[in-house]
Amino acid sequence: VPTADQFDVSVVLPVYNERGHLRTEIDRIQAALEASQYTFEIIVVDDGSDDGSEQDLPGIPGIRLIRHGTNRGSGTARRTGTTAARGRIVVWTDVDMTYPNELIPALVAQTDGCDHVVGARRTEEGTKRFFRVPAKWFIRRLAGYLTDTDIPDLNSGLRAFRRDVAMQYVHHLPAGFSCVTTLTMSFLSNGYQVRYTPIDYFPRAGTSKFHWWRDTKRYLLQVVRMSLSYNPLKVFMPVGLALLFVGSGKLVYDWVDKDFRLAANTLLILLASLQAISVGLLADLVVRATKPASQVPPA
Repeated sequence: VPTADQFDVSVVLPVYNERGHLRTEIDRIQAALEASQYTFEIIVVDDGSDDGSEQDLPGIPGIRLIRHGTNRGSGTARRTGTTAARGRIVVWTDVDMTYPNELIPALVAQTDGCDHVVGARRTEEGTKRFFRVPAKWFIRRLAGYLTDTDIPDLNSGLRAFRRDVAMQYVHHLPAGFSCVTTLTMSFLSNGYQVRYTPIDYFPRAGTSKFHWWRDTKRYLLQVVRMSLSYNPLKVFMPVGLALLFVGSGKLVYDWVDKDFRLAANTLLILLASLQAISVGLLADLVVRATKPASQVPPA
């Protein structure tokens, strides 16, 4: 049975209907790594392709092919590949020609003394930019607040990270595109160092599988879900204090305007404030009580 640390680097490539540029992209990755000092493996996870990619992949030399019988999502494919990886460092990227994959060795080199390196895109080249850019900005700002860090790019698909750290959190990865967000949040929320390096981002080859409304909603929900998993007070306490502030102001108004009579809606606001704060404290207690006694030390 293969064990981890047989290679320096494992590159995980999820593939779903990418015929036409598969060989070009995989050749580019292989050439870059062969010119480096690293030992490596390239794990291609065919996520139920039906456009002919599934026929082309077995003929590509130098890859380790894993197949999903049906399309199970980018997150599931990355989880499968990461679990099967035998490298100390795992690299996630795509085969749609959007990322400068020739920079993978340089990205891996930056993991020296760091737990996770993310290729932060300088531009947004995706479809429906009018919707995507403000939505991603808002979600990135929310994630930054919830993790107390500045996050230049929350959901970049090009990243290199320590496998031993990531294996603590791969069970959290959702099936869809928000898996990259989940991994970033998991590292940040547990005190691991995440470094960002600027990269160029290019127009996609083939057809995008990203649905702007459905996947943006999943990104947002996943950010909140991860925060509730690691630091619920960041979510509940501001809500509770805001309601307490409004309720207190309404209480003073009632006393002055209604001769010390308490309106029913004032009582409801104050009770909602108490409930939000109580749920936050209880959730924080549950998180602390269920947190593992030990974790992989940071770099």
